[in-house]
Amino acid sequence: MAIEVGNVLEGRVTGVKPFGAFVALPEGKSGMVHISEVSNEYVQDINTVLHDGDAVKVQVINIAPDGKIALSIKRLLPPAPRQPRSDRGPRPGGPRQNGPREGGHFGNSRGGGRPPREGGRGPARDAAPRVWQPKAPAKSDNLSFEDMMSRFKSQSEEKMADLDHETNNRRGGGYAPRSRRGR
Repeated sequence: MAIEVGNVLEGRVTGVKPFGAFVALPEGKSGMVHISEVSNEYVQDINTVLHDGDAVKVQVINIAPDGKIALSIKRLLPPAPRQPRSDRGPRPGGPRQNGPREGGHFGNSRGGGRPPREGGRGPARDAAPRVWQPKAPAKSDNLSFEDMMSRFKSQSEEKMADLDHETNNRRGGGYAPRSRRGR
């Protein structure tokens, strides 16, 4: 049987290093199980989990062009049970805070910073993005070239202002580039 990605094979540990374990496979080939692919739990020292001569069941997860075979033991284990969110303890460092801490201007309760937005945290993510729509063209009852040019310029500036506004909102605010300031 040829060794292919996804195959599950029986092997024997032939060497254990701090970064992983080497496993002898059928057909005289060998592969390596990286320390991150040994267990569903964090493994500080691989020597506590695997030893030379251990029989292991592994899954082939990659075969490099140079012939190196990457293996996993963890992918054949049942997934570790997860605690429901409500039962988990507090996050390290306390509750999540947005913005700077200690002395920052928009995380404090001293009245500084921006006022909170009305209606929650803003538009829903799945709401359709705003797209610039052209206004209905005004009648051009024999306008002069200068009048048409003036209208074109004002429409162009409206488009650019809308574009700048949308771009700055996506970037989280900020300043307009120098070429756009003061118009």
